[in-house]
Amino acid sequence: MTVGFAGAEASGAASIAGVGKYRPYPAYKDSGVEWLGEIPAHWEVKRLKEVATVQLSSIDKKTVEGQETVRLCNYVDVYYNEKIGTQIDFMPATATRDQIRRFSLRSGDVLITKDSETWTDIAVPAVVTEDLPGTLCGYHLAHIRPDSQCDGTFLSWNISAIGPRGQYQISANGITRFDLTRDAIRSATLAVPPQAEQCAIAAFLDRETVKIDALVAKKERLIELLQEKHTALISYAVTRGLDPDVPMKDSGVEWLEEIPAHWEVKQLRWAITFQRGHDLPSDDREEGNVPVVSSSGISSAHSKAVAPAPGIVTGRYGTIGQFHLIDQPYWPLNTMLYSIDLHGNEPRFTRYMLIHLAPLFLLHSAKLAVPGVDRNDIHAEHTGVPDVVEQRGIGDFLDRETAKIDALVAKVQEAINSLQELRTALISAAVTGKIDVR
Repeated sequence: MTVGFAGAEASGAASIAGVGKYRPYPAYKDSGVEWLGEIPAHWEVKRLKEVATVQLSSIDKKTVEGQETVRLCNYVDVYYNEKIGTQIDFMPATATRDQIRRFSLRSGDVLITKDSETWTDIAVPAVVTEDLPGTLCGYHLAHIRPDSQCDGTFLSWNISAIGPRGQYQISANGITRFDLTRDAIRSATLAVPPQAEQCAIAAFLDRETVKIDALVAKKERLIELLQEKHTALISYAVTRGLDPDVPMKDSGVEWLEEIPAHWEVKQLRWAITFQRGHDLPSDDREEGNVPVVSSSGISSAHSKAVAPAPGIVTGRYGTIGQFHLIDQPYWPLNTMLYSIDLHGNEPRFTRYMLIHLAPLFLLHSAKLAVPGVDRNDIHAEHTGVPDVVEQRGIGDFLDRETAKIDALVAKVQEAINSLQELRTALISAAVTGKIDVR
């Protein structure tokens, strides 16, 4: 069987999903399309224009006096929903009588995203599951209406598959914004079975993807619970210590409440002192060989050292409340706050303490017109601080226990990725005839 850029994925689905369950069709023929490869002998290869009409909507979100009030199905409605129905809260808008006639949504219509800032978001499809009088296809979308021999749900699944959708992504024009023309949409090649078989494939994919999605949702919830445990573990250790029987005292800080009796309450400036980062030196200065640290990560650029290791950094904007321990000399960019004095405290404990204090950083950032952190506000906050020996013990404990949780999260995320890959492969295999689901 000959396969191209999409066929490999679809063929893989036959082996992944079909061992002992899904079989290939009894007979195949060459489709004459490189990426599609062989298709079932009784299937046809057709252009989209042979099975559906295509219109590009120009109805925007503006309300125009004198026009009729309608509801508008927008780009985000299609992008985030495979099915379009009354469960969606459509936005109000206005339209002309002609627009209402041409773009009102009917059961079986297929909508796709026709332009986007990234080519990977081109041709995301959704099928309309019920008649929606007074609801229109909005701007940035293409409105596709299948003919009487084409099932809309099958067509939506077909367009979503790697090969068919890949045609649209390749056909999209643009550099900073990508756009599909009507002709490009109409000219796409599809593998088309008889209508009854289209309905069977659509029903199969509706049923099987719901099962996969339910499994993914359960695993995503498990990740949420693990992350909550991760946060709670850090919060408890850096405010209560590791000894459950230690005597406690009132910290005098409302949000901190009680802390171990032998801990000190200090302003944050005496636990860690932050400094604003710096602009990169001009070209006529010595370049140096230490990494540049910015709010987007460690840059490939290098400069002379200004901050010694170990250091703790956080973003002044954007990545506020995320703290990273740097174990080598570095240049902190002006988008960062970086530690200039840990006052003898254990760096790992200090970082964990800051992770617990992240909501305070976010609270202060929200007070500014442009959300950002002022180090002077943060320095005034109070926190509980044990001696450095206990800090090391807490650091060791949290390194060990959070690593276990992180490993579990990684495993669950790997399972989610596998399920999503299976979903994609199953769709491609079904709509290109690599597996027989009748």
